[in-house]
Amino acid sequence: MSYTLINPATEEAMETIEHASIEDTDRAIAAAKKAQKVWAAMTPADRAKALRNFAAAVDSDIETLAALEVRNSGHPIGQARWEAEHVRNVLEYFSASPERLLGKQIPVAGGIDITFNEPLGVVGIITPWNFPMTIASWGFAPALAAGNAVVLKPAEWTPLSSLRLGELALESGLPEGLFQVIAGKGSVVGERFVTNEDVRKIVFTGSTEVGKRIMRGASDQIKRVTLELGGKSANIVFADSDLEKAAATAPYSVFENAGQDCCARSRILVERSAYDRFLELLEPAVKGVVVGDPRNEATEVGPLVSRAHHDSVSEYLDGANVAFRGSAPEGPGFWFAPTVVLPDSRTDRCMTDEIFGPIVAVVPFDDEADAIALANDTEFGLSGSIWTRDIGKGLRVSRGVESGNLSVNSHSSVRFNTPFGGFKQSGLGRELGPDAPLHFTEEKNVFITTD
Repeated sequence: MSYTLINPATEEAMETIEHASIEDTDRAIAAAKKAQKVWAAMTPADRAKALRNFAAAVDSDIETLAALEVRNSGHPIGQARWEAEHVRNVLEYFSASPERLLGKQIPVAGGIDITFNEPLGVVGIITPWNFPMTIASWGFAPALAAGNAVVLKPAEWTPLSSLRLGELALESGLPEGLFQVIAGKGSVVGERFVTNEDVRKIVFTGSTEVGKRIMRGASDQIKRVTLELGGKSANIVFADSDLEKAAATAPYSVFENAGQDCCARSRILVERSAYDRFLELLEPAVKGVVVGDPRNEATEVGPLVSRAHHDSVSEYLDGANVAFRGSAPEGPGFWFAPTVVLPDSRTDRCMTDEIFGPIVAVVPFDDEADAIALANDTEFGLSGSIWTRDIGKGLRVSRGVESGNLSVNSHSSVRFNTPFGGFKQSGLGRELGPDAPLHFTEEKNVFITTD
C-alpha cells in the first residue's frame, strides 16, 4: 500500500510513500522495545549528550527540513524555518532532563523511603498534518529524555519532515530502533499502537473524534494516553483595550498556517461599545495579510493542505454573512482568502464548529460576565486571548475562561518551557514544560527498613 503526496501550492504529484503494514508496525515496536533497554541502562549524562547530538544534527539540517515542510505542507518558508528551529530547541531543552529526573526521600518510621521515576518503555506517537515536525518533537523529545523508545506515525498527507527527523536521529548516533518513524494509515499503524501490548503509552494530536476512539481502545490495557484535540478558541476584546493593536494582531491569531491550527482564535468577541470601531480597524489588517507562494520570503500564509480540506472549509461560506475578505492567488493550489464573517446568532456553525481554515467569526458581547459565558459556550477549551488595559480584569477573565492556555494582550499559546494542553474535549494531559518527561514515567516507591 502506498500514497502519493501532493504539493498543496501547485497540486503537483510528488513522492510516493510506502505505507507500513501491521507486521511492519510490530517489527518496529519489537525493535524499539529492545533498544529501550539499552537506552535506559545508559548513564544520564550519556543520554543527555546523545540528545544534544540529535539537536545538533537538526540544527545542521534546518534548511532541508524547512524546504520539506514548504513542499509537503505548504508552510511559508519563514514559518517552516521557525518550526525546524523549534524542534532543535525542544531537543536542547529536554536534553537537560535525564540528569534532573529527581526522585524523593520521604520521612517514614522504621526505615528510609525513596522514589524513582522509571521509564514506561515504548511510546507510540501519532501526529497531525498541520504542524508535522513541531508537534512530533513535543512527544518524542521528553519521551526519549525520560528513558523511553519512540515509534512515531506522522499524518498520511505530511510525512516528509518526520521521516527526515528519523534519519537525523540515526545520523546523530542514537541507538538503532530507539526512535523510528513509520509512515502509514491511522487505521493500520495507529490502531496497532493501541492494541500492541508492548506500547505503554499513546501520544495523539488530532481530532476529538479520533482521540475518543484511541482513549476507548487504550482502556482495554489501561494504557496511558496524552491527547491534544480540537479547539474553538476565543479572542476577547474589551472596549478599554488598545483596539489598534488588538485589531492589527487578530488576523495572525487565526490565519497563521491558513487557520489550520487547533489554537486558532476563530471567534473574536468584542465588547459592544467597541464593536463597530474594531471592525473598521480589522478590515485593513485582514486585507494586508500576504497569502502566496510559500517559497517566497514575504509570504505570511500559504495554501490549505489538500483539495478535500479546501472543499470542507469552503462549505462554511455557504449562506454566511461575509463582512470582508483578504486576497489569495488564483490558479493551481488550494488557496483560500482570509475571511471575516458576522454570524446571525451565537449558535451559527461558524461560531460552534472547528473550521480549521482561515475563517473568523466576530460577535459582540455586553459585559465581562457575558464575555466569559460566550467564550465558554463550546465543548472545547484549548487556547484564547484577552485584550484589556485593566490587569485585574485580565486576571479575572483568565480565571473564568475554561481553557488550558491563555494570553493577555498577546496571542502566545505555545512555549516549549511551559505546559500546553486543553480543558474539556480539547484533550487530556499536558505536553512541554519542565514536568513533561515525568508524564513518560511511572513513579516507583521503595522502602528500606533500618531495623
